[in-house]
Amino acid sequence: MKAALQLKMGQSLAMTPQLQQAIRLLQLSTLELHTEIQQALESNPLLEREENESLPEEPNHANDTNNSTQENEPAHVSATELSDIDSGNLPADMPTDSQWEDTFTSLPQNMSTAAPTDQSFQFDDKDETDDSLQAHLIWQMELTPFTLHERHIATALIDSIDEGGYLTTELSDIQQGLPPNGDEPTELDEIEAVLHRIQHFDPIGIGARNLSECLLIQLQLYPEDTPHLEQARALAEHHLEHLAKHELPLIKRNLKVDDDTLADIVTMIQLLNPRPGSQIETTRTEYIIPDIYVSKSEGEWQLQLNSEFAPKLTIAEHYAQLITRGKNTEENNYLKTNLQEARFFLKSLESRNDTLLKVSAAIIQRQSKFLEEGEEAMQPLVLHEIADEVDMHESTISRVTTRKYLHTPRGIFELKYFFSSHVGTDDGAGCSATAIRSMIKTLIEAENVKKPLSDNKITDMLQAQGIQVARRTVAKYREALNIPSSSERKRLF
Repeated sequence: MKAALQLKMGQSLAMTPQLQQAIRLLQLSTLELHTEIQQALESNPLLEREENESLPEEPNHANDTNNSTQENEPAHVSATELSDIDSGNLPADMPTDSQWEDTFTSLPQNMSTAAPTDQSFQFDDKDETDDSLQAHLIWQMELTPFTLHERHIATALIDSIDEGGYLTTELSDIQQGLPPNGDEPTELDEIEAVLHRIQHFDPIGIGARNLSECLLIQLQLYPEDTPHLEQARALAEHHLEHLAKHELPLIKRNLKVDDDTLADIVTMIQLLNPRPGSQIETTRTEYIIPDIYVSKSEGEWQLQLNSEFAPKLTIAEHYAQLITRGKNTEENNYLKTNLQEARFFLKSLESRNDTLLKVSAAIIQRQSKFLEEGEEAMQPLVLHEIADEVDMHESTISRVTTRKYLHTPRGIFELKYFFSSHVGTDDGAGCSATAIRSMIKTLIEAENVKKPLSDNKITDMLQAQGIQVARRTVAKYREALNIPSSSERKRLF
């Protein structure tokens, strides 16, 4: 073949670095945005916090968000600029004296963004501990009169206990990894003896090899004259599977007890802890920082950005004034580059906040009944409906609603929570899947425990209310709520 040059014309989409930055900021959670802002402040000398504005040291609490109305007003960009996030037409320049916040005027009708004046938002806190279950057991082991070899055994056993408090490794496997006791190998009886001592550490029942053994260890603490103690031990040892299946008549025949006695025995079993290791909390509390606060005042729903984790930034005028036009020095080019990056960063932040407010306002307008009446009033809603309303692409709505949270009078919800599929009704209005799940939960909570509602019965009851739903759909929603089947919910007493 002979080499030749050819000219071809074509079109392709390209994302500018500025557009990539805007999209990336749009999909960040509040805590991630907090970190991103801090990094930008540290790396770009042309960026600074406005006077009297400071970033919180830790994302811990929002104990004082009721500042002046002017300080809490949301960021503002025009409707054209809002749509630019999708099109990639971010402005190449932004005045250095531009304000961070102006009044947002593009909300749907009957919506307001005035800051609440009579309500403060607080987060609950609780003590945290870094002490793990293994560390807690090792501490007790060191206070126990073990020999050196027994300490080796105890350490190996403790390392094999999971978070629930159960021994997950066979004793024979632990035996193989232990050093010999002098000239003799470690015997299984030695390991078993050390295990029995560990099983009486705090929390009691730790190191059990199965649920039956765990419950039996805890029952050993009961005085011998406790009523029905022997029957409770027999139930824990031989009939846990029957109890899980609610085969109560079979248990009554095997234990030779009546209904009242069986009720007392089951109550005794239920008071025991099936996961003793869970008493030692090792996970740190994860706080949800809301992006937007929603409250009602004078008959209108108000939206307010959480400004504590979206601080006001501005261009450092002192450095900006050092830039000299036409001067091609290394220092001047460095300042010009950082000034341009600072402008785009500020514009991306403003666009993110305004897009978040605009999408949230559209969602709240659609789901106002949920805020007033609860889950059963949730309306069916899908992404493209909000996308059409705010004139954005569905992918943008998906980014905005992922890991973004609303603080409402009914609790804190992810924006994704307000979207649910449509189920047909007799009147043609439709019902959301969230509302149906709430109805199923309400029906089951009010049922007779001796005659629980089957999925077919729940289906008939929903259809009587005009909701056209299949039995398999009811079963799917029930399982999503972690509600067992009717046979497992049945109680004889």
